[in-house]
Amino acid sequence: MPQHTHPFDPLAALRGPGDPACDVYLSGTVFLDIIFTGLDSAPVRGTESWARGMGSSPGGVANMATALARLGLRTSLAAAFGDDMYGDYCREALDKGEGIDLALSHTVPGWHSPVTVSMAYEGERTMISHGHEAPPRETASSSAAALGLGGAPIDPEAPDCPPPARACVTSLVPGDRQEWIATAARRGSRIFAGVGWDDTGDWDLGALPGLEHCEAFLPNAEEAMRYTRTRCPRAAARALSETVPLAVVTLGAHGSCAVDGRTGETAEVPGIPVDALDTTGAGDVFAAGFVMGSLAGWPLPDRLAFAGLTAALSVQEFGGSLSAPGWPEIAAWRSRLRTAEQPDGAGSGEGRYGFLDAVLTGCPAPAARRRALPTIGFGRAGGPV
Repeated sequence: MPQHTHPFDPLAALRGPGDPACDVYLSGTVFLDIIFTGLDSAPVRGTESWARGMGSSPGGVANMATALARLGLRTSLAAAFGDDMYGDYCREALDKGEGIDLALSHTVPGWHSPVTVSMAYEGERTMISHGHEAPPRETASSSAAALGLGGAPIDPEAPDCPPPARACVTSLVPGDRQEWIATAARRGSRIFAGVGWDDTGDWDLGALPGLEHCEAFLPNAEEAMRYTRTRCPRAAARALSETVPLAVVTLGAHGSCAVDGRTGETAEVPGIPVDALDTTGAGDVFAAGFVMGSLAGWPLPDRLAFAGLTAALSVQEFGGSLSAPGWPEIAAWRSRLRTAEQPDGAGSGEGRYGFLDAVLTGCPAPAARRRALPTIGFGRAGGPV
């Protein structure tokens, strides 16, 4: 796996000889996201709506991959890229811009990149997507062979032989068995899984192949309550903990709660009040923050707090992937909070986020981050935006 250098390595003290080169592996579909914000209301049929803001950025699985990489985790992504301008932009933005390893990804000639248009208004968003499933990859690439994956056929969105990694992140789909999850789990990777809306309407946990291999399951409140037939997210978390070792339920702006089925530990952390510009990808950023804290061995409440913080910082920017915060931005937020705290340390930040002070030792000063811009044309002229 090619090594990309990040300015801050939060796992430096935990690394040792023989550790996998990859911290987190994931696969999925990369979209080009076009986000409209500043809409007063949902578009009305037969009318034209003008948005006050717009941004473009890699989306889909790129949201999670970018969030992980910006937290200093060595991230490997297997995905298909179209050979159109959108595909070129997304590949360059993820590889050169974010330092994500794309050795297991490939470009599909003649396949156009999937696109999602997201419209944000009244604290919610509506999305329209278009795309076609990428054709399977017929033969393993030389880069895959170099990783010791052999010459078996590889589907870039569900490879049979993922690279050794500390953790893997996936989204479970009813009835869709991703064989690589079991392989990764047998190799010792910790599996973290989210889930999408169940279009079948069954909401059956037993229909989620791969759930039995997961260390942590991270649905949102609505998903969790539907799967458990409960009316309270906290009750849903308790019910889910009887099926998975660790159940984490996100509560949107209200924070998150979790139940560890192995120890019985429960935790709940409130959300951080912010003015949300665009919530696209906030769930992915939350999950990335939780994975980061888990790999670092933090206590459960600290993991929830950190995940919520990264999500809160992300929704204040355009886009799902390029809105994700890095350590310098987290350090800047912590510095502002510390300044605002009471002299006796009684401020809410000291009690809840004081654990970050030791983590942030040696973190570089804040620098300009790549953000979503109205056009990808700038990126093709002088590097991805």
